[in-house]
Amino acid sequence: GFTKSVAKELGSRNIRCNAIAPGFILTEMTNKLPEDVKNDWISKIPLKRGGQTGDVANVALFLASDLSSYVSGQVISVCGGMAM
Repeated sequence: GFTKSVAKELGSRNIRCNAIAPGFILTEMTNKLPEDVKNDWISKIPLKRGGQTGDVANVALFLASDLSSYVSGQVISVCGGMAM
């Protein structure tokens, strides 16, 4: 996809490209869903909870740090295992 194409194109310039794919994240928007709908989504998540915005932010911080200096062309799912 797009992320891999950009990573291949710009890698020789030491530019990395990655993407974050959030799953069911508890936000003001999801808080407006009926409880039974939220519970149905959460029941399908292996970790049995909705994600927090901080869960997504932590992945962004990792990708922006030197700790991920050898990571490129990846789409990282932050979904509690739902994408398995």
